Amino acid sequence: MIAYLFRRLLGIIPVLLGITIISFIVIHLAPGKPATVEQSLNPKVSPEIRAKLYKLYGLDKPLHVQYADWLKRSVRFDFGDSFADGRPVARRILERMPLTILVNAVSLVCVFLAAIPLGIKAAQKPGGRFDNATTVAVFVLFAVPTFWLALLLMQLVCIRLGWLPISGIKSLDFEYFSPARKVMDIGWHLILPVFVTTLGSLAGISRYMRSSMIEAMSQPYIVTARAKGLPERTVVYKHGLRNALLPIVTLVGLSIPGLLGGSVIFESIFALPGLGRLFYEAVMTRDYPLIMAEVVLGAVLTMAGNLIADISYAYVDPRIRYKG
Repeated sequence: MIAYLFRRLLGIIPVLLGITIISFIVIHLAPGKPATVEQSLNPKVSPEIRAKLYKLYGLDKPLHVQYADWLKRSVRFDFGDSFADGRPVARRILERMPLTILVNAVSLVCVFLAAIPLGIKAAQKPGGRFDNATTVAVFVLFAVPTFWLALLLMQLVCIRLGWLPISGIKSLDFEYFSPARKVMDIGWHLILPVFVTTLGSLAGISRYMRSSMIEAMSQPYIVTARAKGLPERTVVYKHGLRNALLPIVTLVGLSIPGLLGGSVIFESIFALPGLGRLFYEAVMTRDYPLIMAEVVLGAVLTMAGNLIADISYAYVDPRIRYKG
């Protein structure tokens, strides 16, 4: 296992390098430059000032020189300063990261706590009433766009009923709250974003669980376990569930990159100061250092998710072993 991990970690380096090269080229060739954006916000910016901005940002150098300079800094985990406010990119990301991780982690736990029991229950009697009802419900949820569902719930729950705050992460008088009330206030603001995120992922994972469980329950070892007179609960949850979890382990690994990509939509809708909204703002303002840092973070999360999924296979299924 150690030798396998070492090979995988070494393989990450050229892949990550290739991703950064392609991303760097695409970002700089895309229409619009940081100085152009600033000029559009202030029509009085002269061509001389634009040239000074290009020199300040280092955009007057050849593209390969810009990439080499960026790579030298990035190896030291120095992603430069943001074009927007001049602050270090790493600091801006670390400020936004806890909220994004919190929302996605809570949503992921809620999804699996709901999807796995639904999938198991539906798989026990395929074609039954419960299976048909959940199939219709989850496919309706799967077809509904997440942003549209979020807007509808904001209109109903926040505006008409007034049960929950409509956006943001804190109340206006947050600084005057006690520590316990501050925690409650943040949780109160996160109920609707977590609920929307959970509903958006519930349909797919519950269907995967149902299909995997049906296949596992049709295997010969399940017939043998029942023939031995084992209780049905033991057959389902001890023998069937463990083998049905392999596809779900894959989904858990693939869900890790969603910490960044999937956050763009709901953080923009609910005005949450997280990584997704920061990435969107960086793209709109052509903040190259911040965009590249987010691309590297997304690539690392993707490869880490795949690695975690592969390692988890060996613990879920004892037949799988990675040899050096």
